[in-house]
Amino acid sequence: MKNKYIDLIEQTFDFPQEEFKVIDNELYFHDICMMDLVKQYGTPLKISYLPKISQQIQKAKRMFNVAMAKVDYDGEYHYCYCTKSSHFIFVLEEALKNDIHIETSSAFDIFIVEELLNLGLIDKSKYIVCNGFKRPLYTEKISDLINQGFENTIPVIDNKNEIKVYHELIRKDRRCKLGIRIAAEEEPMFEFYTSRLGIRYKDIVPYYKANIQNDPRFELKMLHFFINTGIKDNAYYWNELSKCVNVYCDLKKICPELDSLNIGGGFPIKNSLGFDYDYEYMTEEIIAQIKMICNQNNVPEPDIFTEFGAFTVGESGAVLYSILDQKQQNDRELWNMIDSSFMTTLPDIWASKQRFILLALNNWGSEYERVNLGGLTCDSMDYYNAESHANAVFLPKVRPPHTETQYIGMFHTGAYQETLGGFGGLQHCLIPAPKLVIIDKDEEGEYNTKLFAKEQSYKSMLKTLGF
Repeated sequence: MKNKYIDLIEQTFDFPQEEFKVIDNELYFHDICMMDLVKQYGTPLKISYLPKISQQIQKAKRMFNVAMAKVDYDGEYHYCYCTKSSHFIFVLEEALKNDIHIETSSAFDIFIVEELLNLGLIDKSKYIVCNGFKRPLYTEKISDLINQGFENTIPVIDNKNEIKVYHELIRKDRRCKLGIRIAAEEEPMFEFYTSRLGIRYKDIVPYYKANIQNDPRFELKMLHFFINTGIKDNAYYWNELSKCVNVYCDLKKICPELDSLNIGGGFPIKNSLGFDYDYEYMTEEIIAQIKMICNQNNVPEPDIFTEFGAFTVGESGAVLYSILDQKQQNDRELWNMIDSSFMTTLPDIWASKQRFILLALNNWGSEYERVNLGGLTCDSMDYYNAESHANAVFLPKVRPPHTETQYIGMFHTGAYQETLGGFGGLQHCLIPAPKLVIIDKDEEGEYNTKLFAKEQSYKSMLKTLGF
């Protein structure tokens, strides 16, 4: 009878997979034994596997370049990393090895850009695409970059009054490239119809004529649109892409310097072992649609910019926990209590019902059982009881007396968690932030690990609280 945990996984999914395999009943992630990390660093533990970042960037570059070659596309492809997904220096260092550009969201992002310049990680020719509704410090810092000679800094106009600030702050001997963000329609089931960000479709051409066309200090370089749900093969996405490209064509006919289309909204990442997404098809279809619409309008194809954040860094991350104990709360519900909190270490599980790949790290040869996973906070929402492929969680059986601690991992957690959770700050119920370990490969292909941050101390929390 096949009732072991490894049987369950192999019967449910195509397993092993590219990044996951099992040796001697222990899980390996990118050929690294997770139990070895647990023995060295303990749990809870966050890890960041840096080579995956470069792999994702190169994958996207390859797909877009192949798609362009297939249809004889005239424009170029530019990969931008959305820093808001993870601002850590080790992430940016790895990403910038791959000749990419940067998308920013706030004033403090620009301070990071300046630091990257000081460290020699970028030069002033990099595209810096500046998005978001901008407060005064943000527009001041954008203007500073342009005044310093960052020739490809592109403030993306989000509201009609924004350009007035650049008139005042940017030196008169500088020529400023601009983008305009389209206020895309939200998906049909969303709570409102149109994005709060950007300028309405029908207002874009009149806005350009009134504010940019006859001003020699500005050139409209980019049209930008962002789909909150990301790039999906559905009628909503293709409809918004078509509308955006048609607006681009209308603008291009009166704005010869316009040459770039930013198709914001990224590719999805793998959140289940059963994940199925045809990246090549979607890339080829996007490029083919853009070329077709441009040809119909007798307009040259634009350069394509993408802004990939979660796609860049998401699949590089993991969080490892141990099961402290098991509680039987009624006839049907078993609770495995972890040694941390989902609300603090993976906050979008609580905030947006995000799901990740959950796997046992050890005991793959044991029988499995259905469980609920509970965090340490006193909040009733601190739990995980369903995966993206099933309304349940199954793990190796835990039965007292415990002969061996059960360890589990949540994988592909590399995007947004530290910024949403407030890395180094206060945590719900004062649950400390876990250790953070960076994993990299040397020139010989050997893995090495580095402790980036120790587990958060009570002293740091008390200091923040004013004690």
